[in-house]
Amino acid sequence: MGITKTEHFTDEQNELAILAKAIGHPARIAIIQHLIKVNSCVCGDIVNELPLAQPTVSQHLKELKNAGLIKGNFEGNSICYCLNEEGFNKIKGFFQQVNTHLENRKNQCC
Repeated sequence: MGITKTEHFTDEQNELAILAKAIGHPARIAIIQHLIKVNSCVCGDIVNELPLAQPTVSQHLKELKNAGLIKGNFEGNSICYCLNEEGFNKIKGFFQQVNTHLENRKNQCC
């Protein structure tokens, strides 16, 4: 297995890579879309929305939470999940930079 050499990149670049990896799976996109639709919910509700087993959904929720894209709070015996604005603001800032660059270049490339 190769070495990623993350120490050669800035903290910002490493953070963005973690965020991008976290949203790089269709199940995680579906979870995010569901949380947008319902604002917050418990894991069982998400399991009912996706064609995946509960342990698989829990693993995807863990990845999204570890990346800082969702938050989870205990409500009784369940965890209620919602979007973490801070994580999405980092993604938004990156894509705003890309968008500004593209608008300034007016699609003039190579």
